[in-house]
Amino acid sequence: MKDWQKLADGYFMNTGARAPVTLVKGRGALVWDDSGNEYLDFVCGWAVNNLGHCPETVVEAVKNQVTELIQASNNFYTIPQVELAQLLVNNSCFDSIFLCNSGAEANEAAVKLARRYGKLKLSGAYEVITVCGSFHGRTLSMVSASAQPKFQQPYIPLYPGYVNVAFNDIEAIQSATSEKSCAVMLEPIQGEGGVNVPSEGYLNQVRQWCDQCGILLILDEVQTGMGRCGSLFAYQQYGVEPDIISLAKGLGSGLPIGAIMAKKEASVFSPGDHGSTFGGNPVTCAAACASLRYMLEKDVPSHAAMVGNYFIDKLNQLKEKHAVINGVRGRGLLIAIGLDRPVSAELKNSCFKECLLVNNVQPDALRFMPPLIITKEEIDKALAILEKVFNQLS
Repeated sequence: MKDWQKLADGYFMNTGARAPVTLVKGRGALVWDDSGNEYLDFVCGWAVNNLGHCPETVVEAVKNQVTELIQASNNFYTIPQVELAQLLVNNSCFDSIFLCNSGAEANEAAVKLARRYGKLKLSGAYEVITVCGSFHGRTLSMVSASAQPKFQQPYIPLYPGYVNVAFNDIEAIQSATSEKSCAVMLEPIQGEGGVNVPSEGYLNQVRQWCDQCGILLILDEVQTGMGRCGSLFAYQQYGVEPDIISLAKGLGSGLPIGAIMAKKEASVFSPGDHGSTFGGNPVTCAAACASLRYMLEKDVPSHAAMVGNYFIDKLNQLKEKHAVINGVRGRGLLIAIGLDRPVSAELKNSCFKECLLVNNVQPDALRFMPPLIITKEEIDKALAILEKVFNQLS
C-alpha cells in the first residue's frame, strides 16, 4: 500500500496540520480510510457536507450535469445557474445574487459591493467595521477583516479599509463609525472564533445603528447558513434582515461554490464591476440546486434544530460530570464545548483514536459540525466516545 501521507508531505506546502488519516470513502455521517477503518464524522468538511457524504440526490444531479455541460463562460446563460438563483432568492429576503466559488470569494464580493455602495451613495465611504474573533477567509483582505491576531500577525501591514472592534459590543461599533464607514460585517454566530453566540438583541441593535447611519449590514453566513443553525439562514432566527449576505460551505453539499445576495437598494454593481470565471459553474450549481431542493422538501433545518437541541442537552449533562467543561454553546448543529484549560487538541486526538472526528477550533474549545441528517443514535455514539475521552483526561 502506498504511503499517501508521506507522499503528500513531499509535495504540498506546509499550511496546516493534518490528521494522520487518508480518507477514501464517505456515506452519510461515516467515512473510511485506506485501511478500511470507519470513523464517525463530526467535522463534515468544516460544515460543508450538510446532507452527509455523497448524498444520492446530489450525486445523481452531478452525474447528469457532467454529461451535458461542465463549464461555460458567464457571457452566456445556463439553466442550473438560473434555477439556483431562483431558489435562493425566493427563499430569502434578498432580490439579487452573485455566484462565486468559496466563502472567501463571497466575502470579498460582499465588501467590494459595500465599497461600491459607499462610492455611489455615501460620498466615497469605504471602511468596513468588523469584530474581534471573527473569521471571513484567507485572502489578504479577509485576513485583515478577520480580527484574530493569529491570522493577522504574519501579514502585517494589513490591507487597509477595515476597523476591528470588540465582539458583542454595540457601543464599540457606534464609536468606530465615521464618515468613512460604508458597512458593518458580522457572523450571526462566530464559527472559527469558537462558536461564539451574541447576546440577545445585539444583532437588532447593529441593524438599527446601520439604519440610523445609512450604512450597510453584511452578514457572513458562510458557516451558519444553509440549515446549519436550525433555519435555512441564521438571520431568520434573529428577526434581522441584512442588506448583503455571503454563503458557501454547505451550499454545494461538498462541491465548491459561494454566493452573495443583496437587497435591491444595495445591489449596485454595474456590468464590468465584478466577475468570476468559474462562478456559477453548471456542475456546482446543479449540486447546489439538488441539495437545496432536498433541504426544503424534507425540512432539514428543522431536523437540525431538533437533534441539535438533543445534542446540546446531552453535552450539558456531560458538563455536570466533568469540571473541565465550562460551557456548551451554539445553535442547531454548530456547537462547541468550552474548556477551562487548553486541552482541545489532546481531546481531539483522543476522539480520533476512538474513530470520532471532531475539531479543536480554539485551544480551549472543541467544535462539532456533524451533517444535518445526523440521527440521535449517531449522536449517542459520539457522546459515548466523548464520555470515555473525558474520563481519560480526568
